[in-house]
Amino acid sequence: MVKLAIMWRQAVQEIFPGAGLLGPAETFEIAEAERRLGRVLPTELKQLLLESNGVVGHSHVDTVWSSDQIVEQNLLFWSYESFAQLYMPFDALLFFGSNGGGDQFAFVQKPQRPDIFVWEHESDSRRWVANNLLDYLGRSLRVGGDDWYQL
Repeated sequence: MVKLAIMWRQAVQEIFPGAGLLGPAETFEIAEAERRLGRVLPTELKQLLLESNGVVGHSHVDTVWSSDQIVEQNLLFWSYESFAQLYMPFDALLFFGSNGGGDQFAFVQKPQRPDIFVWEHESDSRRWVANNLLDYLGRSLRVGGDDWYQL
């Protein structure tokens, strides 16, 4: 079975025509992000970043961060000593976006899977919110509120 490549810019615009799409990341920027993180980015995320190095949703929320933000935020979450005292470890997660209010969205990388999880900062809960990146974009950009993932 052949898996067709997703045209990410087109998919985002079809879901939410008002979404902010940034210029594409360069291949070397993705390679540098992976080097700094010490892990490979999920294929779907890489493909999206190569078309748009970040997606801005409703209310100017960074639905998908730029490659630089992905590196900065993950290195902070993985190494900040105060977080280690407050929260369960973050090393299995790769954060890539937020709701604008403190909750973060991530791929689980240990074990590696395509699903998207939310980390809720007030409760330190981590739970499933989408099947994959396209499903996440559909859910977060279509609904339009920063609490779209709440039960």
